Amino acid sequence: MAVHTAAHHSSGQVLPFRESLLAMLGVSFVSMLVALDQTVVGTALPTIVAELRGFELYAWVATAYLLTSVITVPIFGRLGDYYGRKPFLIASIIVFTGASVLCGAANSMLFLVIARGLQGIGGGMLVGTAFACIPDLFPDSVVRLRWQVLMSTAFGIANAVGPSLGGFLTQYCGWRSVFYVNLPVGLISLFFVWRYLPHLRHVVHKGKMRLDWPGALLIALALGSLQLFVERLSKHGFNGSSGALLAVSVASSYALWQWEKRFAQAILPVDMFQNRSLNALFVLAVLAGFSMFSILFYAPLLFQGGFGMSPNEAGLVITPLVVFITIGSIANGRVVSRIRHPNTMLYIGCVLLAVACCGVAIATRTMPHALLMLLMVLAGLGLGFVLPNLTIFAQQTAGREHFGIATALLQSLRMIGGMIGTAITGTLVTQMYASGVRNALERDHAGHWYADLGDPQILIDRGAQAHLLDQLTRAGHSGAALLEAARTSLVGAIHMGLAIATVVAVVSIWQSRRVPPVKLSRKLEPTVAAE
Repeated sequence: MAVHTAAHHSSGQVLPFRESLLAMLGVSFVSMLVALDQTVVGTALPTIVAELRGFELYAWVATAYLLTSVITVPIFGRLGDYYGRKPFLIASIIVFTGASVLCGAANSMLFLVIARGLQGIGGGMLVGTAFACIPDLFPDSVVRLRWQVLMSTAFGIANAVGPSLGGFLTQYCGWRSVFYVNLPVGLISLFFVWRYLPHLRHVVHKGKMRLDWPGALLIALALGSLQLFVERLSKHGFNGSSGALLAVSVASSYALWQWEKRFAQAILPVDMFQNRSLNALFVLAVLAGFSMFSILFYAPLLFQGGFGMSPNEAGLVITPLVVFITIGSIANGRVVSRIRHPNTMLYIGCVLLAVACCGVAIATRTMPHALLMLLMVLAGLGLGFVLPNLTIFAQQTAGREHFGIATALLQSLRMIGGMIGTAITGTLVTQMYASGVRNALERDHAGHWYADLGDPQILIDRGAQAHLLDQLTRAGHSGAALLEAARTSLVGAIHMGLAIATVVAVVSIWQSRRVPPVKLSRKLEPTVAAE
């Protein structure tokens, strides 16, 4: 494999405009692949469970994917630094698309869960490498911000059309088509990446390269047990088994830290955590992930289950959140490179996110839809200002040698923040909703109806609601009053979770002010290309 230095073009990019555009289209299709899968599959899950009959594995369809992807993001982010990202990106598209076909062919829930785990490995590889391809192609951070809009737009489009597409495909083509839709997108992204993305390497090692397998295994153990802990916490509360998982996660994290300090070619470079700027950005990624996933996951449940909106109404109210993440990213790319203090955009973004979380945390059923949509606009703009800047600032601070691992760590830490946020809100919903419903039923001497009313899904499924109301009325109970009590319990639980997300968003405002001033450098460094 011949290695040479690729010439930079005057615009601050490795390739001419046409080649840059085609390479970025490949990377954008890859990000669309992951976003589309995340949004489309959720809509089809109830139908899948009804056909494959494995409700006890319902949560694992999502958990298996999250578990394997969270583990593989930092591992392949680092391997991409060593060997170049193109081989891993190609492999990840093949694994992800192949696993999607297996998901579509599943004849049991267990088979589907295993295939989703394999799909998560491909998804983790995609996230760990795709985001780091952009600084490879555009060493000038100002130019990079403009091109990053392509990826943000692809991600936004996939998020916007995903739920509707999932519902349409499930209804008219069957749930298996939800997974098969990844096949054409995967093939298109594979073509563009294979044909147009250059194979660039930035870390050239002399002598034999040793892979840090113990570090990779400890990362898997630390993140895997953390994911399982938050999964169990939201469903069963804190008990012996969830406590044991937390202990395993803490112990393996400590062992990982000690090991990486001694290993010469560490998969997780300890010196990165000794950098004050990177540390501040990593903490901010966790906080932003907490607030972001809390509002993304639970605002739809609040609007449909708590406020009684139809899926179409709730979709219309939520849409500005997704759309304005993209618009915010585009506006941020235009503004951040033109102002004296780029950190200001982080600060503004965190303020907007805090206002949005607070607004939704005090929202009532009588609040006009236009006002709820305005809150979604503020949340979208806030995330559009925060997310791209976290990536750009971390890449700028980490230096070329650590581009991949710094970018991957940001994604992983954001997902970990999201896991913690959704687990806390999920625990509140489970416990507070269950308590409120049980009390209401006992007051009406209808305790044996808890099995029907104890799951918040009943507040979304209009058909099941009508059937339950009819049964309760025939049994001499006030079905409408019991449903209203259930809605009140759900609203109170989600409000409490979003109030915590608001506090975290306020802390992120303070944290954003702790990030040392970042200067967006236009300095171009030599890029090593492997052919």
